[in-house]
Amino acid sequence: MTGTGDGDLSDRVLQVATRLFAGLGYDGTDMRQIADAAGTDVAFVRRQFGDKREIYLEVMDRMNSAHNAVLEKGIKDIVGASPDQKIVALHRLLDRYIDFCCHQPEYPALYTHRWLADATDIPELEPMYAAPAAQFVIDTIAPLVTTPDVDVDYTINAVIWCVHSFVQSGVYDRSGRRYDHDHSGALWRFRTYLHQMVHRTLRLPGEPPPVERLSRR
Repeated sequence: MTGTGDGDLSDRVLQVATRLFAGLGYDGTDMRQIADAAGTDVAFVRRQFGDKREIYLEVMDRMNSAHNAVLEKGIKDIVGASPDQKIVALHRLLDRYIDFCCHQPEYPALYTHRWLADATDIPELEPMYAAPAAQFVIDTIAPLVTTPDVDVDYTINAVIWCVHSFVQSGVYDRSGRRYDHDHSGALWRFRTYLHQMVHRTLRLPGEPPPVERLSRR
């Protein structure tokens, strides 16, 4: 649990720990690295947070809380939308998820490490956070799908895989040049593709809404 004193330094420790866990993974990060990067000592970090496991749990709780707030807002919009606007609201939720992961790339990075068997001694996070969040979305959009052989579960999981991979690895053009997720042109093409993929995989009526193209970087 976070201590009450030295608030600014405690926040810096958490910010640094988030970046290190996202960059190196839980197994590749130690207390000394966190303390040194935050400009303090291990004793302070232990007083404020406990051991590395406790810091990691705090980081994951904060990141998942921010993630879930985005999903909850999007789902509230779907539930409250009129019948003819529910599909539009679904696409807004997709945009919110893409934006969150692009603005908080540590979130997909933390889970990508976990997909690669990082922090295997802390298995409770998926049942606590990831699985309920995905199921929340699945249960909300399933009533919008009228074709019986559509696999909503795998469609939502495919969205997660695609967004996390795009944010982490970017995309290559035909010449082999790599574009990161913050390149406006690459992001626009990815966003457009994902809207089309979701709309057509779920066999929703009509066409997906067009994606506004921002000025190219």
